[in-house]
Amino acid sequence: MDSLMQSARAAQAAPAALRLPAQRTDAAGHTHVDQRAVLALALPLMLNSAVQIVLNLTDMWFMGRISTKALAAVGAVQWLVVVVVLVLGGAGTAVQTLVAQNFGARRYARAGQAVWTALWAMACSAPLFVLVGAARHLVLGPFGFNAEVEALAAAFWFPRVGGACVAAAVWAMLGFFNGIGRPRITLLITLITTVTNALLNQVYIFRLGWGIAGSAWATNTAQLLGLVAAVLIFLGPHYRRLYKSHLTWRLDRRRLGEQLRLGVPMGLSPSADLLGFAIFQIMQTRLGTAGGAATQIVVMLTSLAYMPGFGIASAGTTLVGQSIGAGAREWAQRVGNRVILLAACYMGGIGVLIALGGSWVVPFFTGAHDADAAAAVAIGLRLLWLAAGYQFFDGLNLGSSMCLRGAGDVRVPALLVLPVSLLLFVPLAHAFTFAPGQGWVSFLPQFGWGAVGGWIAVLIYVMVLGTTLFLRWRSRAWQKIRL
Repeated sequence: MDSLMQSARAAQAAPAALRLPAQRTDAAGHTHVDQRAVLALALPLMLNSAVQIVLNLTDMWFMGRISTKALAAVGAVQWLVVVVVLVLGGAGTAVQTLVAQNFGARRYARAGQAVWTALWAMACSAPLFVLVGAARHLVLGPFGFNAEVEALAAAFWFPRVGGACVAAAVWAMLGFFNGIGRPRITLLITLITTVTNALLNQVYIFRLGWGIAGSAWATNTAQLLGLVAAVLIFLGPHYRRLYKSHLTWRLDRRRLGEQLRLGVPMGLSPSADLLGFAIFQIMQTRLGTAGGAATQIVVMLTSLAYMPGFGIASAGTTLVGQSIGAGAREWAQRVGNRVILLAACYMGGIGVLIALGGSWVVPFFTGAHDADAAAAVAIGLRLLWLAAGYQFFDGLNLGSSMCLRGAGDVRVPALLVLPVSLLLFVPLAHAFTFAPGQGWVSFLPQFGWGAVGGWIAVLIYVMVLGTTLFLRWRSRAWQKIRL
């Protein structure tokens, strides 16, 4: 009798156990990707990214209130800050992949351990963040900024980079909640951070008179509050019971080494991409304040496509990782294909809509009444159409790279992105942007097309990068990887 009861229970539990992430079965017994399940995961991640857009646009709005030069200065170093976080915070970057795969394999305590391993890594790397922040003039000096722009960028750089270990720790925490399919927690933490940041910008920049550095300190403080909230949730009763979050905090050096081996190349891939883009943006600022400010405005506006697109792609990391953890690599291919399609179509459509509405929104970010504001608006309106042209391919780039990340395929993509970014994009942007005598080097052809030329280089670069990573995903080479 006991054996019969156990068999009955096993039969009842079997469908749930066999059901894979975002999978549905029709009446004929055929499996399909459940679009609703994909969207149920992707939409909160998109909302989370939309809140991040509000945070970025709020910062830019406050910079515009200071001056157009302040806007250009922050734009010149913004991506370099992200590069520092990705390079020094590699262990945190790996959390979502490890958590998703361990969740799919029902190794819940290992998922919780990945979070603590990342937090230990951030604590150890904190002095490196401070040192890179303190080396602001050493980092920024070679780019040949206008003296006033460099002074503003340096004032922003030190507190922003020095405190960026907190941002890396927050990313690790959010990676855990995304990896287990709880993006609403991620959204809550991001909302807390964004509201706090907006309030503190006003206080730190204007009321306390800290100027451009006040914006960096406001971000650091807001992210620290978000980190505290995330850790408190992680240590709550549900996560203590299932993920042993209160028992897995001790440092395991072997796990740390494994996480770094996965996370460092995972961080290097977007770092190479963003480093190329940071150098491109510095070129525009070097060319003139109007071009630098216009480029920063366009970057912020196109984040309306990029950030939610990143949210969709992040769902791919979770779904692919959980599928692989469950031992279903063919299903990981199917669900990954759907995520990539959604990311590309969304970003392409939004890019066109932004360009159509550019004349209404671009002037909003140039409230400072100086001579460069009108020129920045005029350049920005032209750049938006070039930016719209690359959004579809950037969707391919994001969707493919994040699905590959979920599979643990990080070394080859990093090796692919590095040459495309630094050996194709950067020289092309230099050649198209500067006229003879304006650039850093003279051995490259210099066409002098200004900011428009730089964005043509962006278009070519993203088309090549997106296509390359999509072909890597379609090759199925990642199916042979075992973490």
